[in-house]
Parts: sequence; C-alpha cells; structure tokens
Amino acid sequence: MKKIGILFGQERSFPMAFIERINSKNISGITAEPVRIDKVMQGEPSGYAVIIDRISQDVPFYRAFLKNAALCGTAVINNPFWWSADEKFFNNCLATRINVPVPKTVILPSKDLPVDTTDQSFSNLAFPLDWDNIFHYIGFPAYMKPFAGGGWKHVYKLTSPEDFFQKHSETGELVMMLQEEIVFDEYYRCYCIGGKHVRIMPYEPRNPHHLRYTSDFNPSPERLHEMEQIVLRINQYLGYDFNTVELALRDGIPYAIDFCNPAPDAEKTSVGEENFNWVVETAANYAIERALAQEDNADNLTWGEYIKRSSAHEKLF
Repeated sequence: MKKIGILFGQERSFPMAFIERINSKNISGITAEPVRIDKVMQGEPSGYAVIIDRISQDVPFYRAFLKNAALCGTAVINNPFWWSADEKFFNNCLATRINVPVPKTVILPSKDLPVDTTDQSFSNLAFPLDWDNIFHYIGFPAYMKPFAGGGWKHVYKLTSPEDFFQKHSETGELVMMLQEEIVFDEYYRCYCIGGKHVRIMPYEPRNPHHLRYTSDFNPSPERLHEMEQIVLRINQYLGYDFNTVELALRDGIPYAIDFCNPAPDAEKTSVGEENFNWVVETAANYAIERALAQEDNADNLTWGEYIKRSSAHEKLF
C-alpha cells in the first residue's frame, strides 16, 4: 500500500477535502491520510510515498523531517531542499533571465546589525549606499517587503525617500527588497500544479480579503495563453510542484509580482467553491500520479530547470 500524506497547520478545508477526494477514487494500492509523526530517526523512511507539505515554512522541525523522508524515497511536494534555498529576490533575478517581466527591484542590507556581527563584519559594504541611483531606478511610489517569506508581513507602501528612510528604520534585522510599484489594470492569481496544470483566477488585491476573487476581469484567449506560458516557465525553472503566481497587467504586459508561494492559500472560504474544487481535484490526481511513479530509496523529488542545467553544466538560459 502506498500512502499519500498531507502535512498541514491551521487550515482544514483543503487538507480534509484532498484526503477525501483521493480515497473516494478507490485506486488499488493508494490511500491518503494526515501525516502522523511519532519519531524521526536519521536515514529511516517516513512510511509515505508522497507528502504534500503545507506548513514546514513555519516549523523547522517539519522541514528537517521532510528532508530525511525525501532522502529515503518520499516524493515531497514541494521539494524541501529547494524551498529551503529559495527566496524572492533570487526569483526576480531568475525571471529577468527567462524573459518574464518583473518590477524593478533592489535588495537592501538590514537596518540593524544581525546578531553576532559588528561594523567590522560589513567592511565590504559601502556606506552610505548609492541611494540617489537606487531611488532613481525604482521610482516612487514603491513597495518594500522582506526578500524571503510571505503572507504580506512587513510590507510597506512608500511615497518618497523620506518615507522610505522612516519605514526602513522599523525593519530591524530583516533584509528587505525595494520594488517598483506596478499600477495595474488587471490582476490574476494563478495556481500551477505539477508544472503543467494552470488555473488563472481573476483577483483584485485592493478588495477586502473575502472579495478578492470577485472581479470582472475578462482576458482574451490570447492573453490567457500568454499568462499560462509565463506561469509554466516560472514553475518549471524553479521546480515547484504546487505554487501560485500573481500577475499584474500594466499596459497589456503581464508582470510577475509574487511567484514564490509554495504553500498557497487553498481555503474554500478564500478562493471560492469553483477554484477550491479545481485545486482539490488537480492536487489529488497529481499526488496519485506521483505515488504511482514513486520508487523506494530513490530520488523522487522535482528539480527545476535551473538546478538541472547547472548540475549538467549546460547553458542556463
């Protein structure tokens, strides 16, 4: 019997529906359940052919468990090794190399010195930074956000250099990005599962949270195809099995705004019934596909084109 497990935190609607959908299919040799961990011993298998990870970004113990499980043959969705290395600034840099439009972005050193460092630890860093060129490149209004992490935590809208310096002084040891504002005409949130299944959802981030999936955006078939290709390109290069990409259209050009969401919101009350049913069905089918292909004591992870081409010494782009 091959077990598919889902590792989750406070959410309930998606994990329970995912488990129920797989088990309702009555596929011989396949069963789904919440992951249960009562011990983690080095080099010992987890007992799961596939694990969907929805929470390890917040629980380091779970991330260590998943890496051990992956080494022993579990297909972990998403790859915990890549997810540990990934961050938003690198993703933006990668996008510039694979012809995906992104907002102009710079990374900034933390306002406060990290623990166990002194001024001498930063002898390679110019002081002050070239703020004039940075502000000219980005322009105002602008957004400042952490270079890693998500959930709209510590995100600031800035209107001027003075506003920037005041807000940056509040960020402590966080490493921040300063990013051009894209004043958009339309906005879309796009699920991508398995690097091949895409659902493009009109999304209005300026609405209250419970109304964000309510909008009247109506893209043409050509625009839908263009956005789908961008979503696929991003996820295939990053190697994510389950992700969302947010696209903002300015003057008809789709800009990738946020595309590192490997535990994306899938609660029924957030995304609405139709989107919820799509993600449950698609994720269930994909997990079954991965379970059927899984081999014990083998590498069953997804590795993105960036890693695969780098390790093969191929031309990256």
